[in-house]
Amino acid sequence: VGMFGRILDTLFGCWHQHYSFPITVRGSQRSPAAASTGTYVVCLDCGKELAYDWKTMKIVQAPEASHAAVHALATKEAA
Repeated sequence: VGMFGRILDTLFGCWHQHYSFPITVRGSQRSPAAASTGTYVVCLDCGKELAYDWKTMKIVQAPEASHAAVHALATKEAA
């Protein structure tokens, strides 16, 4: 990551644009990101684990994350 990328990460956080190959975990020692689908990817820039759905071949958000985003939008519009 170049200097410009580091400045953006500092200001806005990681954009999670570079991922590992999807990892499927079997057994009881699942990553928290793999709890919903059993599969996750890792951001190669910041190391965050993100839930991944093989059927749609997309990263999926945790239900609580999407609820928080909807709540934030609702509060901004109400103000």
